[in-house]
Amino acid sequence: MIDMVGAVLNRASDYHRRTGRPFVTLTYAQSLDGSIAAQRGERLHLSSEQSTRFTHQLRALHDAILVGVGTIVVDDPRLTVRLASGNSPQVVVVDSRLRVPRSAAIFRNPRLPWIATTDAADPERLSELVQSGVQTLRLPATENGWVDLAALLNRLGQAGITSLMVEGGSRIITSFLVGGLVDQVVITIAPLLVGGLRAVDSLIPANGAGPTRLRNVVVEPCGDDLLLRGDLEPNRE
Repeated sequence: MIDMVGAVLNRASDYHRRTGRPFVTLTYAQSLDGSIAAQRGERLHLSSEQSTRFTHQLRALHDAILVGVGTIVVDDPRLTVRLASGNSPQVVVVDSRLRVPRSAAIFRNPRLPWIATTDAADPERLSELVQSGVQTLRLPATENGWVDLAALLNRLGQAGITSLMVEGGSRIITSFLVGGLVDQVVITIAPLLVGGLRAVDSLIPANGAGPTRLRNVVVEPCGDDLLLRGDLEPNRE
């Protein structure tokens, strides 16, 4: 599986030159019933040891890795490559109101994170981050006040990011899918039934389209888990 994903990402530079945006890989771990947590704001470990190593290999293939601020608050991940060879990607946090805690593990990485926010962010907090060396990306907001993800992809493309791995959480996952901003998905499916927070909220009412079908689907075992990879047709303006 990792060789197949690597072969797809070999074309990321051409994609970047053609679109001005990074090639986007959406990846997350879920239970058999589609849950990523028992409830919102609660951490749930799903991946086996083997699929966790695969996730680190996947990180090493990408220029940058993106999560929402909720993932930082709840899970406090480092988002680095530790269980595989290769360089750690640039961490990007989507945080429209600058809620990210300064005690978060990402601030102890060799490279400081980039924080994507909006004009609604607290100016004092913004100044503190800038003075500490953190790069902040001030972007337009959507009607609900969240960061405009299409604008964020354009900004990342301008910064030379050719491939982006999106790891969650559920609102980020849904927003990228609804916006047609995903090029491929790589999903870890754990043999568990949780009955909790779904990875993806309803897509049909949001975009008026029917179900989204993946192309070129490949499924293979990874320890006790299953890995699924597939392509999505982009829906970009």
